[in-house]
Amino acid sequence: MLERFFKLSENGTTVRTEVIAGLTTFVAMAYIIFLNPSVLAMTGMPSQGVFLATILTAVVGTLITGLFANLPYALAPSIGMQAMFTYTIVFGLGFTWKQALGMVFLVGLVDVIITLTKVRSLIVKGIPDQLKHAIAAGIGLFIAYIGLKNAGFLNFLVDPDNILSLNNQTFHGQSAKISSLVGNGGVTPEIATFNTPVVLLALIGFALLLLLVVFNVPGAFLIAVVVTTLIGIPMGVTNTHIEIANSFATTFKDFGSIFGQALGKEGLWSMFTTPSHIVVVILTVFSMGLSGLFDAIGTFIGTGLTTGIFSEKDQKEFYEGKGFKSKMDRGLVADTFATMFAGIFGTSNTTTFIEAASGIKAGGRTGLTSVVVAIGFMLSIVFAPFVNVIPSAATAPILIIVGIMMMNEFKLIDWNDLEIAIPAFFTSAFMAFSYSISYGIATGFIFFVLIKAFKRKFNEISPVLWIVTIFFLLNFIILAIN
Repeated sequence: MLERFFKLSENGTTVRTEVIAGLTTFVAMAYIIFLNPSVLAMTGMPSQGVFLATILTAVVGTLITGLFANLPYALAPSIGMQAMFTYTIVFGLGFTWKQALGMVFLVGLVDVIITLTKVRSLIVKGIPDQLKHAIAAGIGLFIAYIGLKNAGFLNFLVDPDNILSLNNQTFHGQSAKISSLVGNGGVTPEIATFNTPVVLLALIGFALLLLLVVFNVPGAFLIAVVVTTLIGIPMGVTNTHIEIANSFATTFKDFGSIFGQALGKEGLWSMFTTPSHIVVVILTVFSMGLSGLFDAIGTFIGTGLTTGIFSEKDQKEFYEGKGFKSKMDRGLVADTFATMFAGIFGTSNTTTFIEAASGIKAGGRTGLTSVVVAIGFMLSIVFAPFVNVIPSAATAPILIIVGIMMMNEFKLIDWNDLEIAIPAFFTSAFMAFSYSISYGIATGFIFFVLIKAFKRKFNEISPVLWIVTIFFLLNFIILAIN
């Protein structure tokens, strides 16, 4: 039965190989069930509810990939998108987590539509490859920066001369209870003093993870989280208060409080109140969808070409055909439906995890690998009592390392060509330093269009790029007016 359904012989694999590959992939990416709740909980979401939402999203998305696309890939909430969810949409743009979930669902819905039509190929072809690399590298820089901050490795100095506003009022040196403070470019980052338990634990965790990654230890991220958490117990950083029975009850109760909120009156339907909100929502959804699309395609191309999972015929069908005839098409359909479910379940956008490369390296070639990964995620529900035990010092190093791993995209950019280098720089730099993937993409697109227009190279600007850039400019104008 398995042989016939997954076409194992045709793909040069066996049940045993597929099971080993699935276990390998699961161990490599299981850390996400602890990392995702710790990041999204900053928005006010219940962490244990997010824990269950993360697992269910991974299970559903990975099963669709395995059973529908017959591909050895695994899906789960993306690290880049969880950062965008928390730091850009909620902290930066001021939306609630319920509205952010509404955006996640909308991204999935829009992506399903464009993936099944020619629009998808128009977008893929309309954006220069070098900007795609800049987007990927920028997300890596953004993630690494968040990791450095969450680890406590950076402090920020703000002297009175550089304070612009305090409690949303112009600052004149007054003393008051501070609820919000805005500084100018004089705010100076500096390295932290490593003399507090939390920062020291993060440093130990980072050093441990660094060694594990350098020596290619399987499951390095998960091992580092567990060991760092244990080291944090005698240091007084790890929360050792565990109530197993209550934890399971709380997990399902908290999941009930976030499930379906994306489609509620305080979610999707509450975002379109003013014209300015509509523009911001459209551009944010576009940015999230664009990042997710390139992320998934990059993973497919990076792991599927050399192994023969995707043939040249399959790639041609993806770029030139429509619908979901090719394996890559079906993989993207799985990815987009998973994001829709992510919004409904109560977590951030999904992506096809690059960690699937470890399972593919172990011989995984069909959807049976994905089914094994999905089973692993389902069984991991037993770890619910330990969600609030994991300190941020144990998860922050993962963000730093993942960000570093994404830096290889920079080498694919032609830095000697200023027509490319300038928009590429602003794309990546603004993602990290403005704490927004959307603004990074926006500034990169704007500079690219401006430079090409000044050089009268209008033929190098696609209609898609013109339209999106105009929307981004409108967004900045609306923000300035408001």
